[in-house]
Amino acid sequence: MAKNKLYSSADEALKGIVADGQTIAVGGFGLCGIPEALIAALRDSGATGLTAISNNAGVDGFGLGQLLSTRQIKKMISSYVGENKEFERQYLSGELELEFNPQGTLAERLRAGGAGIPAFYTRTGYGTVVAEGKETRQFGEHHYVMETALVADVSLVKAWKADKAGNLVFRKTARNFNPAAAMAGKVCVAEVEELVEIGALDPDHVHLPGIYVDRIVVNPNPEKRIENRTVRQGDK
Repeated sequence: MAKNKLYSSADEALKGIVADGQTIAVGGFGLCGIPEALIAALRDSGATGLTAISNNAGVDGFGLGQLLSTRQIKKMISSYVGENKEFERQYLSGELELEFNPQGTLAERLRAGGAGIPAFYTRTGYGTVVAEGKETRQFGEHHYVMETALVADVSLVKAWKADKAGNLVFRKTARNFNPAAAMAGKVCVAEVEELVEIGALDPDHVHLPGIYVDRIVVNPNPEKRIENRTVRQGDK
C-alpha cells in the first residue's frame, strides 16, 4: 500500500524531520515560488544553527527573512543578497556566514547534488574571489573552477499542484529553483495550492516526479507578496 504523503498542516509536515544544525534547501526566487507556510512552520519549530541554501533570503519580515529576524540561520549559501536590511546588518557585523555563488553555479550545485554528481567544473568565477581556495583546471584553451555539489538534510519547496503520490506541477516562473532544491534534499516537503487524485495529472505535464517528494501540505491561499511593483506612468 502506498505511503500517505499528505499532512494536515505545515507544522505537522515538519514534525520529526527538522533539527538544530541542519542544512535546509528552500525553493523560490526572491518571493516568487517560495513555500510560505513551510518557512513559517520552520520558524515556529525553533530549530537553530541552520544553514540555508536558497537563491536569496527573502525580504525583511517575510520568507527566509523571518528566520534571520529570529537568528535561526547561521549561514546562507545563496546568490542574490539584496532587498534585506537584516541580512546586510548580520553579515556586515559578522553574525551571519555567507557562501556566495553565481546564480547558475548555485542551480547546478543543487542539480548535481540531486543527481549524485559530487562535483563539476565551470568557467564561471575563474580568476575572481569566487575561485579562491578552490581547485582549478585547464581544459583546452580555458580555465575552470571546480564546484562541489549541494545536498540538504531537508528541502522545502512550493508547487502549484500535486497528486497524492507527490507528482508536482509548477506554475510559470514559480518553478525556478524548486525542482533542483527538491531533488537535492534527503527529505523533501512540498507546499501546494491544489491537491488532486492520482491519475488526474497528465504525465507529460508533471515537472517533478513524486519519487522526490516525501511529504505534502496544502496551502490553497498563499499570500504571494511582490518584492517590487513597477508601474508605468500614464501618458501625459
